[in-house]
Amino acid sequence: MDQETAEPPWPEFPDFVASRARHLLRTAFLLTGGDAHLAEDLVQEALGRIYLKWRKISRLDNPSGYAQAVLVNTFLSYRRKRSASERVTDEFPEVGVHDPDPALRLTLLRALAELPAPDRAVLVLRFWEDRSVEETAVALRLSGTAVRTRCRRALVRLRAVLGDDIDTALGGSAGTDRTHATSGPNPSSEKTVLRHAH
Repeated sequence: MDQETAEPPWPEFPDFVASRARHLLRTAFLLTGGDAHLAEDLVQEALGRIYLKWRKISRLDNPSGYAQAVLVNTFLSYRRKRSASERVTDEFPEVGVHDPDPALRLTLLRALAELPAPDRAVLVLRFWEDRSVEETAVALRLSGTAVRTRCRRALVRLRAVLGDDIDTALGGSAGTDRTHATSGPNPSSEKTVLRHAH
């Protein structure tokens, strides 16, 4: 049979990619602190890993959740392999979105980029992916206590970097919510912050 007309061994895999690629790319964009090119590379590598095990993965209850875990672990393994620090530029990724406040967006991306990679992964899973502490712990192979500790530390650092910009990001509500940095996260507020980074 001609190679160009041969069907892929897993015909449902392209449909999975079509439905999840955009979300995976947004997650990777946050994980990398705004490096669009690296985000694309990580998604491609993660999808390659998923494809190799697709027969098993497709039978799981939540293939999408598994794909997110593969992406995060791909990011963390990449970070461990690289000794150079992350590069954050003033260049916007080529995405068609309405961006009413590009300065705030860059501030948020820089704030994310200043976090250690594991702490950033915890924030992305907890507040962008809406994962529970337990789910985040499983995905990152950490204890629940470690996830809570990293989450608190990351939120304190994120708010310290954002300063007064946190008020804009949270729609003016940060003045009454500043205690979250020490007493615990507010999922809706922190997810709002991460959405501004897209």
